[in-house]
Amino acid sequence: QVYLTGHPQTLSLVKELDAFPKVPESYVETTATGGTVSLIAFTAMALLAFFEFFVYRDTWMKYEYEVDKDFSSKLRINIDITVAMKCQHVGADILDLAETMITSNGIQYEPVIFELTPQQKLWHRTLLLIQNRLREEHSLQEVLYKSVLKGAPTALPPREGTDSEPLTGFHQCIAAYNFSHRIDHVSFGEEIPGIINPLDGTEKITSNHNEMFQYFITVVPTKLHTSKVSADTHQFSVTERERVINHAAGSHGVSGIFMKYDTSSLMVTVSEQHMPLWQFLVRLCGIIGGIFSTTGMIHGFVGFCFDIVCCRFKLGPYKPREVSPVFFIATKTVTKGW
Repeated sequence: QVYLTGHPQTLSLVKELDAFPKVPESYVETTATGGTVSLIAFTAMALLAFFEFFVYRDTWMKYEYEVDKDFSSKLRINIDITVAMKCQHVGADILDLAETMITSNGIQYEPVIFELTPQQKLWHRTLLLIQNRLREEHSLQEVLYKSVLKGAPTALPPREGTDSEPLTGFHQCIAAYNFSHRIDHVSFGEEIPGIINPLDGTEKITSNHNEMFQYFITVVPTKLHTSKVSADTHQFSVTERERVINHAAGSHGVSGIFMKYDTSSLMVTVSEQHMPLWQFLVRLCGIIGGIFSTTGMIHGFVGFCFDIVCCRFKLGPYKPREVSPVFFIATKTVTKGW
């Protein structure tokens, strides 16, 4: 009994708390301007929701920095360099800071032709163009990170036909030494296809047989985690110097090609991030609700201004109407008694 009696009162209290009162359709008046604004609002909602879906599908790279605590692993060096000299005149060694030879094993010497074929020249020009764009637009590196393993190969294309005799190079020098060289690839750590390193495609041409080329490299350990690959690799920055060795002019040193590298104490973790689904839904609701509220306020403000102008200048619905004359016929009723 008590429950049945209190139920209508509770329901009535809940109805009073309704923040979304319903207006009867008989009280709602539709207009052409309102329909036009609604059509524009729905179109804007659809377009922004469509573009927001592409933003949801896109990813970005997140960079995190921490101290490198790995002291036991060994650094792998990948190098492919072509020198304009015969193999018997070329030697390569790896030295430490005390200039003590660490090893000279693992280095392979292959006789090649220094002059590039037309196809290889096209590849080389394209690689230099990409390198220039990377120096100007650093955000392109993120594109390379996200497109690894599916991009075009970054190695020098093979020469068409290897029957020709390997040449010393296109420089005919009197001396046997010519340190003109082309760096096809230099990287540290695990090789990742599709990544273009700062020294890839570097070419130095000299007519002086007694010249020193120096590359000062700072190697930064990098962990790369994307949807396509997860690898431990290394980024590096490089500073280039070159000078002619002339003892008589006070320019001392040893002619050759020197790469001096040092490892950074910081480690960079590069991970690919994606917008979560709940954030996409929140942004979508914000777009729909924001456009709906904004167009409603704009429509109301424009209507208010329109009413003021029409009322001031007696236009539209505020225009005075002409009143037609009304004629009344008076009649008199006489009642006679008997």
